[in-house]
Amino acid sequence: MTVTASASEARSRPIQIWLLIWAAALAAVLVVFLLQDRLPWAVNYPASAVVPVADWVSALMRWIKSNLSWLTRSITAVLGVPLDFALNLLAKNFKIGHGTEAYVLPRLSWVGVCAAAFLAGHAVGGRKLSLLVGGCFLYIALFGQWTSAMLTLALISIAVPFCIVTGLFAGIWAWRKPWAERLIVSPALDLMQTIPTFAYLIPMLLLFGNSPVSAMIATAIFATPPMVRATMLGLSRVPSEIDDFSEMAGCTARQKLWRVLLPSARPTLMVGVNQVIMLALNMVIIASMIGAGGLGYDVLLALRALKVGEAMEAGLAIVALAIALDRLSQAIAHKQAKGHVHQAINPSFWRRYPNLTLAIAILIVTTLLGLFVPAFAAVPKAITFTTAPLWKAAVNWVTINFFDTIEAFRVALILNLLNPLRAFCEGFPWLGAVFLLGLAGYQLAGLRLAVLVAALTAFCAVTGLWEKTMATVYLCGISAFIACLIGIPIGLMAARSDRFEKIVTPIIDTLQVLPSFCFIIPVVMLFRVGDVTAMIATIAFAVVPAIRYTNHGIRQVPPALIEAAKVSGCTPRQTFFRVQLPLALPEIMLGVNQTILMALAMIIICAMVGTRDLGQEVFIALSKADSGRGIVAGLAIAFIGIVADRLFSAWTAKARARLG
Repeated sequence: MTVTASASEARSRPIQIWLLIWAAALAAVLVVFLLQDRLPWAVNYPASAVVPVADWVSALMRWIKSNLSWLTRSITAVLGVPLDFALNLLAKNFKIGHGTEAYVLPRLSWVGVCAAAFLAGHAVGGRKLSLLVGGCFLYIALFGQWTSAMLTLALISIAVPFCIVTGLFAGIWAWRKPWAERLIVSPALDLMQTIPTFAYLIPMLLLFGNSPVSAMIATAIFATPPMVRATMLGLSRVPSEIDDFSEMAGCTARQKLWRVLLPSARPTLMVGVNQVIMLALNMVIIASMIGAGGLGYDVLLALRALKVGEAMEAGLAIVALAIALDRLSQAIAHKQAKGHVHQAINPSFWRRYPNLTLAIAILIVTTLLGLFVPAFAAVPKAITFTTAPLWKAAVNWVTINFFDTIEAFRVALILNLLNPLRAFCEGFPWLGAVFLLGLAGYQLAGLRLAVLVAALTAFCAVTGLWEKTMATVYLCGISAFIACLIGIPIGLMAARSDRFEKIVTPIIDTLQVLPSFCFIIPVVMLFRVGDVTAMIATIAFAVVPAIRYTNHGIRQVPPALIEAAKVSGCTPRQTFFRVQLPLALPEIMLGVNQTILMALAMIIICAMVGTRDLGQEVFIALSKADSGRGIVAGLAIAFIGIVADRLFSAWTAKARARLG
C-alpha cells in the first residue's frame, strides 16, 4: 500500500509542478495585456521593428527574372512540348502548317474517350466500376462541359507522371540517405504541403508568365510530396527477409532496388499515385487563375459574376472527373496489391491487354469518323442539357422563403461567436503567444521543439503579419473545433455500429474526392460572402479526418484487451469509455491534427469569398503579382500549420508512450 501510494505521489508531483508553471505563465500574459498602455510593444509588434522580408524576397525574384530568364524560357519550351501535345490531343486540334495551307487534325473523339473510360473501368474493376467511370465521362459530355474538362485532364495527364517520377527518385534518395531525409527532404515536404496553394502561383506567374506551363509547374510542386512519402514508407516496410534473399541471390544494389524492393513496395506506391492524382486535380482547378483554363476557370468566372447555376454545373463536372480518376486509381492500386498471373508464357500484346487494344482501336476509329461526321468530333448541342436555370430557381426559392431564417442565423453567429472570438485573438499579445507556445513545446518534447515553435510564431510578428495571422488562427480554430465536435461523435458511432459505418463511409469518401472549390459554391448561394461562408465550407471540407481516424482508432483496439475487460466484469459502456476510448485517443488526436491542417488549407481558398486574413493577403499579392508579399504570407500560413502539426504530433507520441 505504501509503495503504491508513493508511486502515485511521484507521478502526480510533475503534473502539479506543470500546473503551477502554466498558472504563472497565464497570469504573466494577463498582466502584460492589462498593462498594454505601458508595454505596447509586447501586445502589438512595433511597426518600426518590422523586418522587410517581403522586400528582400521581391528583390530576389526580380534578380532571378532578369538574370535567369534564359533558364525559365528553356524550362517553358521543354515542358511546353508534351503539354501542347496533350492539350491538342484532348481539348484542341492539331494544326500543321500556317495560313491557308494549314491542315487540321482533330482531337480525340468524345465518343472514343467515353468508351475508353468505360473499358478502363472494366479492366481494373469490373462492370460496376466501368459504369461509374464511363458514366462520369458521359455526364461531363452531356452537360456541355467536355472541352473544359479535357483541358483539365490534359494538364493532369502531363503533371501526374512528372510528379510520380520526381517523387519516386526523391523518395529513393531519402530512403537511402537518412541524413538527407532528416535535414532536407522532410522539411521541404512539410513546407510544400503547408504553404497554401495560392502562394505557389505567385512565383510561377512571375517567372513563367500567365500560361498552362506555369499552372503545370505549380501543380507538380504541390502534388509531388505524397509520392515521396509513399516511396519512403513503401521501401521501409519491405520485409527484411526479401532484402536478405535478394543479396543471397547475388543481386547488385541497382538490381535489388528495381527488381526486388520497388516491386515489393508497389501497393504502397500505388496509394501514393492515387494521392498525387487527387492533389493534382485540386491544384489544377486553383491554377486556372494563372492560365490553366478548364473547369476551374469556369467556376471562377461564374463565381465572380454570381452565376450560381453555371458555377454549380462546372463544379459538378469537377466532382465527376474527381470521382472517376479516384476510383480508377484506387482500383489499379488494389489490383496491383493482389497481383495477377498471365495465362500464356509469351502472349501477344492484344491478348495480354485486350481492353487497352480495344480502347486504342475505338479511339482511332471514332477520331477518324470525326473528320466526316461532326457528331463524333464534338458533342452535338442537341443532346446536351443544362441545369443552370434549375439551380438558379432553387437558390431564388430558398432565398425568398428562408431569407429571414438564414440571415438571422448568420447575424447571430457573427455577433455572438465570430466577432468576440476574432477580437480576442487579434488582441492577444504577440509576446505572450510566443511564450505560451514555446512553453507547450518544451513540456511536450523539450528545448528543441520549444525553440522551433517560438521561432516560427515570432516570424509571423516580425514580418508585420501578426493581426492577419491571428485572424487566420481564429477562423481556422473555430472551424476545426466545430468539425471535431461533429466528426468525432460520428466516428464513435460508426465504430460501434457496422450498419452506421456502411452509411457514413460513402459520404466521407465523396467529401474526400470533392475539390475544395466545390465546397464554396453551395454555401455562397445561401450565406453570401464573409466569415460565416468560409467557416461552413471549411467545416464540410475538414470533417472527414475527424470521422475516419476516430472510427479507425476505436476499431484498432486489440480484441484481447476488450475480452479482458469483459472478463473483469466491465459493462459495454465501461469497456468503451475506460478501455477503447483511452487506447484510441492518440489515433483520434492524429485525426484532430489532420482536421486542423485541412481547415487551414481551406481557409486560404476561402479568401475568394471575402475573409480578411493571411489568405486575403496571398490573394491580393497574386492579383498584383507581388511575389514578396505573397510568399511571406504563404510562409506565415505554413508556419501556423507546422506549429500545430508539431505540437499535436508530440502530444500524440507522449500519449502513445504513456499507454504503451
